[in-house]
Amino acid sequence: MSNPTLLQCFHWYYPAGGKLWETLASEAQHFQALGITMAWLPPAYKGASGGYSVGYDSYDLFDLGEFDQKGSVATKYGTKAQLLEAIRALQHQQIAVLMDVVVNHKMGADEKESITVNRVNADDRTQIDTTPIPCEGWTKYTFPARQGQYSAFIWDFRCFSGIDHIENPDEDGVFKIVNDYTGEGWNDQVDDEMGNFDYLMGENIDFRNRAVTEEIKYWARWMLEQTGCNGFRLDAVKHIPAWFYKQWIDHVQETAPDPLFIVAEYWSHETDKLQAYIDQVDGKTMLFDAPLQMNFHTASRQGRDYDLSQIFSGTLVEADAFHAVTLVANHDTQPLQALEAPVEAWFKPLAYALILLRENGVPCVFWPDLFGAGYEDTGDDGNTYHIDIPAIAVLPSLLTARQRFAHGVQTLWFDHPNCIAFSRSGTASQPGCVVVMSNGDEGEKVIPLGENFAAKVWCDFLDPERQHVACDDQGQGTFSCPAGGVSVWVLQEVLDQ
Repeated sequence: MSNPTLLQCFHWYYPAGGKLWETLASEAQHFQALGITMAWLPPAYKGASGGYSVGYDSYDLFDLGEFDQKGSVATKYGTKAQLLEAIRALQHQQIAVLMDVVVNHKMGADEKESITVNRVNADDRTQIDTTPIPCEGWTKYTFPARQGQYSAFIWDFRCFSGIDHIENPDEDGVFKIVNDYTGEGWNDQVDDEMGNFDYLMGENIDFRNRAVTEEIKYWARWMLEQTGCNGFRLDAVKHIPAWFYKQWIDHVQETAPDPLFIVAEYWSHETDKLQAYIDQVDGKTMLFDAPLQMNFHTASRQGRDYDLSQIFSGTLVEADAFHAVTLVANHDTQPLQALEAPVEAWFKPLAYALILLRENGVPCVFWPDLFGAGYEDTGDDGNTYHIDIPAIAVLPSLLTARQRFAHGVQTLWFDHPNCIAFSRSGTASQPGCVVVMSNGDEGEKVIPLGENFAAKVWCDFLDPERQHVACDDQGQGTFSCPAGGVSVWVLQEVLDQ
């Protein structure tokens, strides 16, 4: 398949019970038929909340569902054996597998240590009170159930720069660990939100400790050897010094038998910050296009009042398509999550058409948009809400259209606030398409495709009952779309083959 397409194979509220790995193995052939070429798996190692952990409360990177730790052997998604079977099944269908990397923080320490900390202004992390506070902190990780298998490395307070809870005295907040081993202050080359956004949560890993960075490099080599994965998704890189990931990516690319696909999460809506990070790591990773996702959210809320012709303004894919992974939703933006910015269901077909059928960026599909999801959680107001995310009915067809018709030169007609269009010319061996969408009334575009398409007849791939379009003898046609919807026009002769 010529068009790479990534599937995020989970969401925050994916049911516990250890079934995801089995589901992925059984669905691998289906994914391949849809046109999925890469699968992003959730964090596969043991979290602090054991069998209920989504995976971002990282506890033991070397426990892939193999050891009785944190109340279970399996992770939320299954056992190590089931994980490896899922990876084999996906790769057998020519689907590359990306593993999630969470090395910003650790949680669920095994032992307390006597430490000294400084209080930090949580709203401005550059303001560090110099008064030393002797206390106790949960900073020692010994992994007793694993007993040194795979790695004998013991994490202690010298591996961390910050913590959010201390005892004796008992206090919550942001605290800088006094640690002569790695130096004062926070790491550089991190996001400047809150003055310095090195600290995020839990026990904050200090990458100035060379023993730590070497352990994380060793873990990456181990992960490649154990799983045979084809790439990585890097979590929370705005909180991790760019110089570390530049080194780490070089290391894993040199170690891997084949080039790895790597995409990082730098969740900022400021495109200049995303571009600055790409420069800092010498372009060695792609980034998720958070500004585009926010544009989709805003457009879906504003309806016809949103100017569709500006949907890509201020986005990473507009500024640097080579490094952009485009998306409509993820586990952090779904309702009731920390970065909540849901895209309304009516707009999702338009958004997916924009990322799947244009030539720019690598698109990422969110699991609930393909399969649906329902869950309950407590909102910030303390009330419990039931959330339903319906599967997008046309998404399988859009995925199919990406592989069959999203080929050739792209031409844009982003010339109206409520109705936009683009075409793909096709190639000598692969057909193209014309895509029209509207966020208001029924839309219409007069599109000159050229003499090669003279008298050609087109039909709507998403709605075959829609009236066909015939180009004139100059190859010009009038292509329409339903109100608040999208049409993908393809040559009738191609469908008849």
